[in-house]
Amino acid sequence: MVGIVEEWWLRLLAGLIGSGLIAAAAYRSRSLALSGAWSAVVMGTGFAVLGEPVWFCLLIAFFVSSSFWSKWKRKHRAKATAEAKYEKTGRRDAGQVWANGGAGLLLCAANALWPDQGWLFAYIGVMAAVNADTWATEIGALSKTAPRSVTSGKPVAPGTSGGVTPLGSAAALAGAVFIGAVAALLLAAPQPAEAAAGTPGGGALAAAYIAAAAAAGLAGAFADSLLGATGQAMYRCRVCGSETERAAHCGSAAERVRGFAWLNNDRVNLLSSLFAGALAWGIGYVLL
Repeated sequence: MVGIVEEWWLRLLAGLIGSGLIAAAAYRSRSLALSGAWSAVVMGTGFAVLGEPVWFCLLIAFFVSSSFWSKWKRKHRAKATAEAKYEKTGRRDAGQVWANGGAGLLLCAANALWPDQGWLFAYIGVMAAVNADTWATEIGALSKTAPRSVTSGKPVAPGTSGGVTPLGSAAALAGAVFIGAVAALLLAAPQPAEAAAGTPGGGALAAAYIAAAAAAGLAGAFADSLLGATGQAMYRCRVCGSETERAAHCGSAAERVRGFAWLNNDRVNLLSSLFAGALAWGIGYVLL
């Protein structure tokens, strides 16, 4: 009992220190807003306390890789034009942090209470989807090909919700596979809980993680685009006349032209990641 309490305190301390250092660096580099930084500390500590290293490391893999692409393309003119329509910018706030990682933290808690391989597969799917969507947004904004609506196939302006490009779709697949590959590398050797249960890692399991991440992540990214094109609230600025995800634009309230007022970008991300998590859980069940 004493050993368990000591391990819990060590995990808590390591989580606070590690998450705090990462969040501070992200805040200084303008990857996180202040609310996002505090949320990242809470979330990262939760993963460290409740889960094995793979849970925390996949979160870091998503954050570091997506921040890299955001930084690399931040000053590109095409991306700047597209971001003018987005509800949120590259500096993530608390809403974005929890929309991208909140479902994963719940899955981590569920696995701590009722250990099962399915929770990890679902988590891989969630993280693959949010990573795929972020890579598609950051890289796809630089496409020289005009985006097309995921519903009608007609060309739309850059930054339009539900617009997809071949470059963005390829980036989404790459982002999803990246998460699966990180999971496979981390789980190539048996984790402590698996070793105790006599369940070694292996090539088949690694391939299953990558396959689940690729399929669920890409499906989640397209679900995000579909929700963006149909149900997400979109507004028209009363001043400049542009269509935007923002309820206020040019310093005044914008007019909602379609979608549900409650379905903003963060909730679209959350719903699409939940769909991807359920799909990855099903894939894992079939493969294993």
